[in-house]
Amino acid sequence: MADVMSTAVSGLLAFQRGLDTTSQNIANAATPGYSRQRVELATRPAQAYGSGWIGSGVKVATVARVHDTYLAAQVRSSASSLARYDTLATEAGRLDNVLGDSSAGLATAFQGLVNAFQEVSNDPSSVTARQALLSRARIFTDQLAGYDSRLRGFATEVNTRLQSGTARVSAIADSLAKLNTRIVDAYGRTGQPPNDLLDQRDALVGELASYIDVSVVTQDDGSANVYIGTGQPLVVGNTATALTVAPDPFDPAKLNVAIRSNGATVDVSSQMSGGSLGGLLEYRREILDPARDALGKVAAGVVAIVNGQHTQGITLSGALATDFFSMGGPAVLASSGNGGNATVTAAITDARALTGHDYLLEFAGSWQLRDITSGASVPLSGSGTAADPFIADGLSFVVGNAAIPGDKFRIEPTRDVVSGLRLNLDDPASVAAASPVRTSVGIGNTGSGSISPPTVTDVGNPALRNPVTIEFTSATTYSVNGAGSFAFAPGATIAVNGWSVRIDGAPAVGDRFTVSDNSSGRGDNSNLLAMLGALDAPSLGNGTASIADAATQLVARIGTQTAQAQANRDAFAVVHDQDVAAQQSVSGVNLDEEAANLIMLQQAYQASAQLIAVAQSMFDSLLNATRR
Repeated sequence: MADVMSTAVSGLLAFQRGLDTTSQNIANAATPGYSRQRVELATRPAQAYGSGWIGSGVKVATVARVHDTYLAAQVRSSASSLARYDTLATEAGRLDNVLGDSSAGLATAFQGLVNAFQEVSNDPSSVTARQALLSRARIFTDQLAGYDSRLRGFATEVNTRLQSGTARVSAIADSLAKLNTRIVDAYGRTGQPPNDLLDQRDALVGELASYIDVSVVTQDDGSANVYIGTGQPLVVGNTATALTVAPDPFDPAKLNVAIRSNGATVDVSSQMSGGSLGGLLEYRREILDPARDALGKVAAGVVAIVNGQHTQGITLSGALATDFFSMGGPAVLASSGNGGNATVTAAITDARALTGHDYLLEFAGSWQLRDITSGASVPLSGSGTAADPFIADGLSFVVGNAAIPGDKFRIEPTRDVVSGLRLNLDDPASVAAASPVRTSVGIGNTGSGSISPPTVTDVGNPALRNPVTIEFTSATTYSVNGAGSFAFAPGATIAVNGWSVRIDGAPAVGDRFTVSDNSSGRGDNSNLLAMLGALDAPSLGNGTASIADAATQLVARIGTQTAQAQANRDAFAVVHDQDVAAQQSVSGVNLDEEAANLIMLQQAYQASAQLIAVAQSMFDSLLNATRR
């Protein structure tokens, strides 16, 4: 009788635990991060009798959390990738809206400046057109300053988000370490898994994955070691490592991600990947900083071409012109780890040769230059002194004082160009539309020779504006101001007094061509025509792209990067949804399944209770029989 009662009671208790667990599942069907639980039953040890072994009932072996480690890792991985590309798509899209706007973007701003130069070229004596040009030039500089300000603002936002993101990661790490302590203690006291604590830990790890790529290694005692990036330990047992930000060794205004442990702070930005933090670092490194460099490169190209041609012309009063624009120069950033007292100054010497890349100038017994973008070594000419500076990629470097091996300087040639961009002119008459010299063909010429407009090659030549007569003494020779005999070939360049011309055709003996002062040439537009031609020519990138091409390439590259990030985000959104669905199919609560379990367990509980009643009736019958 006792065996029947014991077996019945064991079943009653086991099915009660099953009902408790089922009710817990139903109650948490909509709880985020909850993994359904399942009572796992085991047969109690049988008892030996002469006729054989008789079972003694059932016991609850454990209340198991239905969880698939592989599926959980897949969810974390896709969540990290989704957060990364969502951050990239969002931030790149904002940048694209600034520079690629069809009505206020970079290409439109540049075209507006070109159109204003064209209007003055159409009517060089018009003060109204000249005033409109200066107004448009101010708008151009203001627009580029606006772009630069927005891009600097984006960089500041990256710093702010890195600060808040690393603070949250550190808080999660601290919580995970504390949970590890509680989980290890729970395992030690009961030998059973503390399911709710495990769910809490998984939820925190899942949140962590939205900030940074994460991997988890579970230990035998139930604790979990958490690693981020490319294997940096964030949580080991009950010890958490703080994730923080630290100033860039070259630029204190730029914050990098760092790990703080044992009193030391180590920059790990280059090793961080995935999640919103990885996306922010990638956005700044691959999109924002290159865009700032490329914007500066376009501005430097405009300034170099406009100034280069403008200073070869004359104003309405006939005076030689000055620079149209001024601009900022390269930024030279010394490493905080430098041990010497060396100084480096840099200047743009040839905007047409600028690459738009940043460089690392390092002393290793001798000065060496490396392109940070490509990683390639860049040859240096010169000795680095003020009289003989280093020259490379359109830049010059002057090095002073003493350096020690390992000293480094980061060179950002164009990032600060726009911050110093200014219009230098305020008087419409100071616009140099005309060339200081002009050409004319002798009235009595009989040959078919023609002369090109003069090109100024040395505006500082004191004889630049002195009149010069080129007279042909034969079909293949000419004299200059009646002196000398110089060989002639059609199309060859003739250079005198800081200018050059080209004579084509077949001049006859005695034909004359004159180059003279153009002070009275108020209607001359030759200098602006040369400027417009230079702006349209493929002059940047060592003759591979025009200003318009460079602006279009910048906008197109950002647009492409934005589209790629958006496509990846959309793809990983689908992947993540599929991973979550796969995980929920295992760990999620199915109310239909739980309802069926509830009915089964209820019936089993009632049957066990009925078995107890039968045992009681049998016991009563035995007592009644012994009373007679």
